[in-house]
Amino acid sequence: MSHRTEDLPPLSGLAHVFRELRYHEASRQSFAVILMVLYTATAAPLPLLVVIGVPIAFLGMLVRLYASGFIVKNQELATDGPYRFVRHPLYTGNILLVVGFALAGSRWWGLPVALFFFWFYYPPAIEYEDRKLQRIFGAPWEEWSARTPALLPRLGGSRPVAAGDRSWSLTVSTVRNGEIVFVVLCIACAAWIGWQTWR
Repeated sequence: MSHRTEDLPPLSGLAHVFRELRYHEASRQSFAVILMVLYTATAAPLPLLVVIGVPIAFLGMLVRLYASGFIVKNQELATDGPYRFVRHPLYTGNILLVVGFALAGSRWWGLPVALFFFWFYYPPAIEYEDRKLQRIFGAPWEEWSARTPALLPRLGGSRPVAAGDRSWSLTVSTVRNGEIVFVVLCIACAAWIGWQTWR
């Protein structure tokens, strides 16, 4: 049993294996990268879908780059930058990246595979992160999470959490949190799809 599921009711058999797979962080992160590369390697790009998909993927890359510059995992509660609007902007960025490359790759199976990936991994990831942050930060997390949606910012309704004093850091984003890997991969995949489309 992983540390991510040790607080949950015990399961056995296939239900246990299924839950452990859904909560496995390295698998989730690896599959996001694998899907980007798979969509790129198997692309049969249609210009219209490339023009739509690549900007979505780049938006996802920028959301990740921006969000990762505010987070010091498990040490400080990130409530500045994109964390004012959503609790899990890195996941939002991942979803945009995968959807963008699924569209740009122009394969009929791209979006269904992406939707399965999101359904399989993200609800457990959000549940675990919320549970962990509540345990670490207590009342401040509860106040922030009560006003901040998980993945999509509210369009109207309650206002985002007031900005704090934390500012974005390129060093934190690229070096400490390793975001440079996603940036390089996103640019390389987009360049390959672009070359395949307009060569």
